[in-house]
Amino acid sequence: MKEAVDVANKADVIVLAIGESAEMSGESSSRTEITIPQSQVDLLNELKKTGKPIAVVLFTGRPLALTNVKDTPDAILNAWFAGSEAGNAIADVLFGKVNPSGKLPMTFPRSLGQVPIYYNAKNTGRPLSQELTDKCEYQRFRSNYMDECNTPLYPFGFGLSYTKFGYSDIVVSNANPKGNQTVQASVTVTNNGNYDGAEVVQLYIRDMVGSITRPVKELKGFQKVFLKKGESKKVTFDITPENLKFYNGDLKYDWESGEFEIMIGTSSADVKHSKVNWTK
Repeated sequence: MKEAVDVANKADVIVLAIGESAEMSGESSSRTEITIPQSQVDLLNELKKTGKPIAVVLFTGRPLALTNVKDTPDAILNAWFAGSEAGNAIADVLFGKVNPSGKLPMTFPRSLGQVPIYYNAKNTGRPLSQELTDKCEYQRFRSNYMDECNTPLYPFGFGLSYTKFGYSDIVVSNANPKGNQTVQASVTVTNNGNYDGAEVVQLYIRDMVGSITRPVKELKGFQKVFLKKGESKKVTFDITPENLKFYNGDLKYDWESGEFEIMIGTSSADVKHSKVNWTK
């Protein structure tokens, strides 16, 4: 610990590699606690006392509960378990040669007690107050935890960049489609930051009422667009009844007439909303 702190005190910026070792993930490597090992947390906390900026490079083979470390460093770069060129790729991101644009393909929980946690869950049957969810407040007989937020630490589809992207409201070409018509759902994405970068624009759809229970949202498409700073682009998704199908109670892959919520955004938890009423 002392050696690491002494070295850090001589540096302008601290790059700290922490996370799971290779044998802590993969086949026959289950863990009862999906947190950063305490010795690494202690090291991070000691390095924080130096007052130097800290960039954590996180190596992991699974989503981790990072609640006790996420606010300590100035940035976290999730590297997973990468291959032989990982060092070059990580360096390119850390030194700004590449503006990161990756998005999470899974959900990171706040604590192990939230697992399993995933974006396309179904309603619990109990009411859920969005206001309480946003504030992480508990209310008895609601769909929430007594001691933890409902929301994940990092939702499916989440990912930061060195720039910031803004989304316009959704424009749909037809709010009352029929049969096999195609509906176009569009947003205008603007790079509001100071750096050029790429954004993964994500389309989610919710079937509001079905013959069997339906998820609160399902990923139905995504597009990656590159925008120079200050640039705007219109991103359009073509939606057909194929995007609405599911296996019903008779195990038939089909869709049903009704109301559908269209969501487009930067992650599963940060989207714009619109609705269409689709009839056969």
